[in-house]
Amino acid sequence: MRRVSQFAFAVAAGSLVAVSSAQGQQDQSKSVAGGGISVPGWMGQVDAADAKGGKSANDSKFTKEGNNLHITTGPATTYWNPANKASGNYTVKATFTEPKFQNLNTHPHPYGIVIAGNDLGGDQATYLYCAVNGNGSFIVRGMGPAAFQMNGGRGEANAAVHKAAAVGETVTNEVALSVKGDKVECAMNGTVVASYAKADLVVAGKLKSADGLYGLRSAHNTEVTVAGLTITKP
Repeated sequence: MRRVSQFAFAVAAGSLVAVSSAQGQQDQSKSVAGGGISVPGWMGQVDAADAKGGKSANDSKFTKEGNNLHITTGPATTYWNPANKASGNYTVKATFTEPKFQNLNTHPHPYGIVIAGNDLGGDQATYLYCAVNGNGSFIVRGMGPAAFQMNGGRGEANAAVHKAAAVGETVTNEVALSVKGDKVECAMNGTVVASYAKADLVVAGKLKSADGLYGLRSAHNTEVTVAGLTITKP
């Protein structure tokens, strides 16, 4: 299995993978046996909080199974392929299946689509992501290069998001991120659940551009399969 060298993002400490005292040791990022990236062309980066603790993308696992990608984290990890570039108006989408809801954690953790990636792999990386939780909620966040949030620290619930019936059950959601003229939209299962003015995202402290690389992101201690990662243009 190919291993990749890592560079830490300059993310504010305690941002996206902070561990609360209530969650304690159980919610700290684990290491996945046989970790690393085995899909040709793909790269990965963990958040600064995990990097400071000695974790890297080799503590998560990114593989291909048939036509699908299989991600098991470890530390929260952002994945991209330098060949996957998007510009102008576009939509990036994929279908995410959590085979056993919360099988690696004690509460819902999100996974989803990354767009507008620039300078990935360095300490000035910027990108935006929309990610879904198996409990019916979603979050929109990014790096600019410090972490920023677009819909609050806990995200928000929406009826368009599919919920797992119970812990250990399977849940599937389609996630899409689109750049459409002067707007950036996130959709869940074909329904737009969040829309932002591009001018509010492409600013100092957020995105360098709405153009850039696209990819995937999974929060820590999460297992998910990804089908049909595609980009379309109008």
